[in-house]
Amino acid sequence: MATDPRNPTDSYLGFWREYHMCTLTTPRPDGTPHVVAVGVTYDPGGGYARVITNKNSRKVANVLAAGAEGARVAVCQVDRGRWATLEGVARIRAEAEAVEDAVARYAERYGRTPTPNPDRVVIEIALTRAMGRA
Repeated sequence: MATDPRNPTDSYLGFWREYHMCTLTTPRPDGTPHVVAVGVTYDPGGGYARVITNKNSRKVANVLAAGAEGARVAVCQVDRGRWATLEGVARIRAEAEAVEDAVARYAERYGRTPTPNPDRVVIEIALTRAMGRA
């Protein structure tokens, strides 16, 4: 069922606030999907989902390979019969304040602060679509 990513229902937003690991799907340069397990934070007010990761990861390389227009990506979480997917355009953010904000959001959702990593970046997804059954 489709929902507005900037104005989700209470149950949809509540599901995204629970502790769940997610998947991130990025397009490889040849167009095939690359799917990996990640932690995701959802910011409906800003219209973003965020993934913190190492700048040398395959997912970052895939987003960068898409060029300045960004990569079309999806994040998804599942818990039994409940599921939620967010789609949008991903770009890489490496500015210290963007990384610090994303780490704080991750710590809030997942209950732990990741160890410091000078190679950490943020995959920031400008949301265009949300769907699910939460």
